[in-house]
Amino acid sequence: MVVGRHRETKAVIDLGAIYHNVAEEKARLKEGQDLFAVVKANAYGHGLIQVARAAKQAGANGFCVAVIDEGLALRQAGFTEPILILGVNSPIEAVIMAQNDLSVAVGDESFLREAAPVLKQAGLRLKVHLALDTGMGRIGFRFADEVKSVVALLGQLTKQFVFEGIFTHFASADSKETSYFNKQVALLNEMLQVVSPKPRYVHFANTATAMWHSELTGNAIRYGIGMYGLNPSGSQLTEPGTLRPAMELVSQLVAVKHVSAGAAIGYGETYVAKHDEWIGTIPIGYADGWSRKLQGFSVLVAGNYCEVVGRVCMDQIMVRLPQNFKLGTKVTLIGTNNGHTITAQDVANYAHTIHYEIVSALTERIERVYVWKN
Repeated sequence: MVVGRHRETKAVIDLGAIYHNVAEEKARLKEGQDLFAVVKANAYGHGLIQVARAAKQAGANGFCVAVIDEGLALRQAGFTEPILILGVNSPIEAVIMAQNDLSVAVGDESFLREAAPVLKQAGLRLKVHLALDTGMGRIGFRFADEVKSVVALLGQLTKQFVFEGIFTHFASADSKETSYFNKQVALLNEMLQVVSPKPRYVHFANTATAMWHSELTGNAIRYGIGMYGLNPSGSQLTEPGTLRPAMELVSQLVAVKHVSAGAAIGYGETYVAKHDEWIGTIPIGYADGWSRKLQGFSVLVAGNYCEVVGRVCMDQIMVRLPQNFKLGTKVTLIGTNNGHTITAQDVANYAHTIHYEIVSALTERIERVYVWKN
């Protein structure tokens, strides 16, 4: 997608905040524990390469991605640290992963059986992390006997595979209610009993588990949403550190007009002015990831909360202004403006979703601008 460098809608990414969040979490880890920075989905919308560099500088020992191409992009940018692909991949992709020293999650024995002859022919070994489905219901082995069988198979295929890691993913580590979490822990312990010796990496913790269940981190954690300064629980639980949000989403007024009572604004006449009003137009829309669900939400203009009126358009939104503002007046959609703040969580609450979706849905058309604040 083309990046909109010639308009004033920008996602301003504070790499200093990324550094702070990673360094703070690293300081909480026990001796010998590694931190893998989760930079999938363009680093949750923040920028893959730039975020990875800041995370590495702060002490990240490796990276997690979702697809092969994200791992390749990191390798092409010069990263030599371990990179784990968390998504499911076809056995025919085993060669390119092995050639680029990419580790891969495996949750099905058939992957190993089908990839083995491909790797043998190429004279390559692939690093694998066994995924354990302890209750997420996504990918992974579900029973201890399955785990025992696949570990035995890896023992027979040492020329094709390196058994590098084993992991699970907790579905409710960010919840006040812990009964399901404890159920997953019990199943995890049952599965781990059949794995001996353990591989190099034993990792169970996403951000939430690392924050609120640190006794279950293993020897590595996968640090995701917390790296971007966002609380994985939303507002249910208080994070143990001082997370600094890394993203600010800003724009400016590109049109301001005075309309009379009864004037309709936007598609479908979903908003009609009750009084004479000032209406401002801002260059961001659903093609940029600013959802149509955000009609009725507010943005900050010169410190004023201004309601989005009319439907969110593909490229623009309209807001009701308290007065006539000059063209070019700064607009803040996420961040602080004249002492008032709108957080990604505020946006998510209004849209009935999670802040993960809000930041990662921002498209490449929005230019990312990188700063480093202390």
